[in-house]
Amino acid sequence: MTAPVLILGATSDIGRAIAHQFAAQGYPIQLAARQVSRLEPDKADLEIRYGVAVSIHEFDVLAVETHAAFIQQLPEQPAMVICVVGFMPDQKACEQDLSLALEVMRTNYEGPAVILSLFANLFEQRGWGTLVGISSVAGERGRASNYFYGSAKAGFTAFLSGLRHRLAKSGVQVLTVLPGYVKTRMTEGMKLPPQLTAEPKEVAKAIFTAIEKKKDVIYVRPPWRWIMAVIRWIPEPLFKRLSL
Repeated sequence: MTAPVLILGATSDIGRAIAHQFAAQGYPIQLAARQVSRLEPDKADLEIRYGVAVSIHEFDVLAVETHAAFIQQLPEQPAMVICVVGFMPDQKACEQDLSLALEVMRTNYEGPAVILSLFANLFEQRGWGTLVGISSVAGERGRASNYFYGSAKAGFTAFLSGLRHRLAKSGVQVLTVLPGYVKTRMTEGMKLPPQLTAEPKEVAKAIFTAIEKKKDVIYVRPPWRWIMAVIRWIPEPLFKRLSL
């Protein structure tokens, strides 16, 4: 019997798309989110649409002291853990409210790193499994427009890289996903370039394919790889004068 796919942050648009992508391939699904009641319709839909077993679980990424207990109460250890948790409020609001800034940094880095570390220990011990973290191109260079969010994602990207290095000989895959712009509720109202903006279904399909091909790092839309390469190499004196 196929072990389930656990999706952390399952009420997000990307989380829901991932659930459909893997359920369509016959994987049982474990949906986890802070507001667990919002997962009930998704559970019913997935079960009816794809005929797979679906369970729902309460998970608060900020309550790191509860993460070990969360794992213990799962009915079955997952084959894959996909962390889609993210929080990106207005940068100016974070500058004025440092408690909000702290929430951004903890939600996008500390919490995901803790839960994936716990699963890494379990997966390493059994000798197989897949860990997936949704990071961001925003973490590849700090910018005035979103440096609280970007710094947290930079930390998460570095964490995933180190975890992948540690687990390279263990049989455990660690995948870093850099989606670029995605058309979701989190980006609603933003003017996004269509050629660089992915749909949640596109992200889900890219993740599924990357896992099958044993990839380490993926940009959902290929142009992002070259765009970020250029941005990373801009000298700091020039970068400070640019509006990016």
